Formats: sequence, structure tokens, C-alpha cells
Amino acid sequence: MHVFVTGASGWIGSHTVDELLAAGHTVTGLARSDASAAALEGKGASVLRGDLDDLDALHRGADGAEGVLHLANKHDWADPAATNATERAAVETLGSALVGTDRPLIVASGVAGLTEGRPSNESDASPFVGPDTMRGGSENRGFDFVGQGVRAVAARFSPTTHGTGDHGFIAAIVAAAQRTGVSGYVGDGANRWAAVHVTDAARLVRLGLEQAPAGTRLHAVAEAAIPTRAIAEAIGAGLGLPVTSIDPADAEEHFGFIGRFFAMEMSATSEATRELLGWEPTGVGLLEDIAGGAYFPVRVA
Repeated sequence: MHVFVTGASGWIGSHTVDELLAAGHTVTGLARSDASAAALEGKGASVLRGDLDDLDALHRGADGAEGVLHLANKHDWADPAATNATERAAVETLGSALVGTDRPLIVASGVAGLTEGRPSNESDASPFVGPDTMRGGSENRGFDFVGQGVRAVAARFSPTTHGTGDHGFIAAIVAAAQRTGVSGYVGDGANRWAAVHVTDAARLVRLGLEQAPAGTRLHAVAEAAIPTRAIAEAIGAGLGLPVTSIDPADAEEHFGFIGRFFAMEMSATSEATRELLGWEPTGVGLLEDIAGGAYFPVRVA
């Protein structure tokens, strides 16, 4: 299958490109910089120059592909409205290019905010509908194309897709610990996060592209519910720093933008995904990854 990938040089995207190429697919990756283009070409992928705001490029990439993986997002925490608008326009453009083809369109999303008081699962519909909601309601917008002959699938990622080289949420929490001299958690630290190793996430995306029926919600979740206090304790042990509670009112001041997320319950399960695709995670767990030095040099006694 010839696959067009947005976010192809990003954290999840770069591992997914490796997974696709290893499985015998061909890849065209969207690249906005010379460095990203060179990295993709070095792997044996083709390159389409452009970014998420270049809707003509997105349409060309999707129109010339047998499947589309939309893994890119601006993640501009200073201007979420613009990020959401760009995300929605990108999904509308990609979906429109695939109308009537029965080709797959995998739209990345997350497990945050789906439920309250329990882990989310694949039967939970996203409450985010419309351009002014999280990610511009892109998951539901993607599903709008199912009735127009597009095999649209939602790939919901854990709040941490971890591994050596990750520069996402856990890296931001580690940076806050290094900056403040304490490894913090919010409140009592009983709220929980789902987690998945990046190699397992990449394999899930590839399987979903190949197998998942239209309208499917996939959960890239290996560990369902890790207490955030345990995450802080692992970081504290790795950095040799004290571990302490941060008052919820002070979370964003202490952690930066990540504070609002570190205070959230973001647990999720993946039983339906595993049964549907025969997917079984094999990567190391999050706490083991932290202890092993994935986010900082291993300390030597």
C-alpha cells in the first residue's frame, strides 16, 4: 500500500514510517523542513514538501495515496484555537480527497476528556464535536466521511507514548523537576495516566491501517492506569530529587502548560483494540522506561 503520512518526521510518525516500510508498504511523508525531508529520504520514503496549513499539498498527498495517516498536530499550547482550526481543516481536506475510494484515513486523537471517573474504552464516543472543541472535533469530523466511502478510523493515543528520545509530556514533567529541584505530582497524585511504548503504538497504527473497519476507534494503550504519583516517584528516583505534592492551584505555575494535563485523569483500556487487531504490546512499561534512563542519563551509584 502507498501511504501518505502527515507528521512523518515526528515522534510517533517517524516510528510509524519505519514500521510501514518494514512491512513492505511505500510511504510519502509530509515535510516542512530540509532536515525532515532528508530524514525521510534517508529511510527510503518519498517526500511531499508542505505543512498542515498547506491544504493543496494535503489534498495532493491524499489523492495520490492508497491510505492516509494523519499524525501531525501543531500542539501550540499558546494558541489552542488556531491549532484546533488547523486540525479540523486538515482532516476535512484529507477526507475530501478520499471520498468514494473506500481507502483508509487514520486520524490521530487522544484519550483525554472522554470520560469521568473511569477509564475510557473504545465504545466511548468522543464528546468533542465542532470546530471550537478539542482538536477541532477532528475525530468526529473524520467519521463524517464514513458515509461518503472513506474507511475513517480514529487512533487514540495514551497521554504518554514513551521511549528514548521522547520530547512529549513526560519529557516536560522531567524538565519541570530539573528546573524546580523537586519531582512533583498534583494533589494526592491518585489520578492515573494510560501509557504505551512508541514502538507498540507504531505497530498498532500499521495494523489499523491494514485491518480496521470504517468507524473503528482504536486505543493505543499498553498500561491502563499508572498513578501520576508513581510517575513522579520514578522521575525523582532517576534524578535524585525529592518527591512532593503540588497544590492544584499552583500546578501550571510549577509545571508549565503540562500542569493542566498532569492533574487530569487520563486512564484508558484497549481490550477491544487487542481483540480486533491481534495487537499485544511488547515494549517496556513507562516506569521501567523512566528507571532505565530514557529521559535522563542513568545515575551511577
